Amino acid sequence: MERSPLTMMIFVGILVGGAQAASFRFLNNCTSTLWVATLAGAGTASLPRTGFELGSGASASLKAPPAWSGRFWARTGCAGGSPGSFKCATGDCGTGKIECGGAAGSPPATLVEVTLGTGGGADFYDVSLVDGFNVPVSVAPRRRGGGCRAASCPADVNAACPSELQVVGSDGTTVVACKSACDAIGDPVFCCTGEYGGAAACRPTVYSEVFKRACPLAYSYAFDDASSTFTCAAAATATAGYLVTFCP
Repeated sequence: MERSPLTMMIFVGILVGGAQAASFRFLNNCTSTLWVATLAGAGTASLPRTGFELGSGASASLKAPPAWSGRFWARTGCAGGSPGSFKCATGDCGTGKIECGGAAGSPPATLVEVTLGTGGGADFYDVSLVDGFNVPVSVAPRRRGGGCRAASCPADVNAACPSELQVVGSDGTTVVACKSACDAIGDPVFCCTGEYGGAAACRPTVYSEVFKRACPLAYSYAFDDASSTFTCAAAATATAGYLVTFCP
């Protein structure tokens, strides 16, 4: 039996609807300019921009393909006018350019991590301090309901950062970032490696508890899954997307 044009449109819409791109809107509520970085996970394509400037109060949007996974972070204190000289005080990706081009950021940096589902699957997302902290951030489905909640670290962790984890700016006094204990000290008990390389053996430490008290909804160490991983039905976010807010 021959399908009518309307029936064909509905049929095609159903097929496409199961694999829609999701949009990410980035909003800078901080008082200073940030340079946002994006990094795709293994096996997924890079986003159209892997780094861009975002002034105070400004916003920008990017489209991600279906089933995309990756991370976002803010770079701070960036400068460099000549080619190859671009460098940031925190979160620098080492390319000498605004675009990170597939390079990861240098810790410490607050991370937004996302894995998009498809069709009837679920999205997974979180805010992570496992690599340390530089800027407060939240990620939230723009269409709420159905258990879809915001993951966030709205506090200025730098203000509570232990002295041994502090990264001090060029003025010699301002704390611009807070290292993870793993990065600062390197002991396996803080890095969840060696004999501590598993959920049963790797437990919260005095340092991860500093992060957790400041930001209860963010990952404070590698196996902090129970209170820090968020999910949302992929169908609910396919058209509305996510809002990533710096200094929420």
